[in-house]
Amino acid sequence: MVAPSELEHSMEKMLLTFHKFAGEKNYMNRDDLQKLLDSEFSEFLKNQNDPLAVDKIMKDLDDCRDGRVSFHSFFSLIAGLLCACDDYYVKHMKV
Repeated sequence: MVAPSELEHSMEKMLLTFHKFAGEKNYMNRDDLQKLLDSEFSEFLKNQNDPLAVDKIMKDLDDCRDGRVSFHSFFSLIAGLLCACDDYYVKHMKV
């Protein structure tokens, strides 16, 4: 049996992290999202210097306007952050 690749481990970690913080099955409310961001993205939040950052992120991710964030919406946040990191990496690391 072949061991999972690093990328497969990363995918599993994202999935497990979402469900660790999702209070309601398959969804996070604002409080769940706040806890996840505080735990997993604390430096990102500190750098925002915006007390409404979590509310703005919640509004952007709450596609159905029902006060809940799905895994798909959460992953769009991760994808956006990865793209921003890649832009920085390419600009500063001269790949």
